[in-house]
Amino acid sequence: MTVSKPRVVVTHWVHPEVAGYLAGFSDALIPSPEEGVFPPGQVADLAAGADGLIACMADRVDDAFLARCPRLRVVSATLKGYDNFDAGACTRRGVWLTIVPDAIIAPTAELAIGLTIGLMRKIAAGDARIRRGDFPGWRPQLYGAGLSGATVGIAGMGQLGQAIARRLAGFEAQIAYSDEHRLEARTEQALSVSRHSLEQVADISDVLIAALPLTSRTRHLINSGLIRRMHPGAFVVNVGRGSVVDEDAIAEALDSGRLGGYAADVFAMEDWMLPGHPAAIPGRLLRHPRTLFTPHLGSAVDDVRRQMSLQAARQVRQVLDGNRPDHAVNLPEPWPRAPR
Repeated sequence: MTVSKPRVVVTHWVHPEVAGYLAGFSDALIPSPEEGVFPPGQVADLAAGADGLIACMADRVDDAFLARCPRLRVVSATLKGYDNFDAGACTRRGVWLTIVPDAIIAPTAELAIGLTIGLMRKIAAGDARIRRGDFPGWRPQLYGAGLSGATVGIAGMGQLGQAIARRLAGFEAQIAYSDEHRLEARTEQALSVSRHSLEQVADISDVLIAALPLTSRTRHLINSGLIRRMHPGAFVVNVGRGSVVDEDAIAEALDSGRLGGYAADVFAMEDWMLPGHPAAIPGRLLRHPRTLFTPHLGSAVDDVRRQMSLQAARQVRQVLDGNRPDHAVNLPEPWPRAPR
């Protein structure tokens, strides 16, 4: 008698090695490289009869989604921040929610440094000037700011904040941080960082880097009031979550000249689970010359994405085999459950 394999839906393209691993224990449905991702409206239809779901930042999983997927036993997210996934609903419906907590840290910290330097040194403006043929040779133009001797504030000193601080060490910058939890004294010393309130960090920072997850406490933590505390010409960089920053307040501060620039890899329009989230990036930000943006490339390093997808697939297999996954953020009810 032939025993059918469990169905696993992968909402986004994954490397052939990952697809091969999934084929070893499941009937996996994966979009082609040309498709990239399954449209959000189609994912629930595809997952209706699935046992496992490997999801990405573009997905939203809430109670209504889960109600359409009665067989689902695990939602394995290939990311660290899971604010677009309702962990409580997963728990109530007996579905594991897993994440990939570590692999994203190093590449996102690297990108944070790249965005900071690109913004302060006006690299995008310089590139555009050359491409439009407006470069007769050296001229006293596009003078920016440097990290050497600057004070860099980091809002959030978890794994990502610490990784950013380590990478800033070679730039001779002073580093101040704000976090509800203080690092151990030896860790502060090793990173050469000092802890202050967020308001104090804003007061002294030439650059403020947001490295925070999105929670009810952190939404719009960087707002007009905080920006007014920063000295004129300071910069803000966001690699945490879009809605940690009030994008309208940023646009107003750029228009008034209060901010020297804003760089981001994440945007409020991506925070699908928030009621009233914007449908698009504000046009005022997109049109402003003192901005620098990347399309959520924090973990977009080829080998990193391969390892993240493979780790997510392994956690699906752990659940389908009746085992507890490595990086669950919930404990489903009831547990344990026998494998189907």
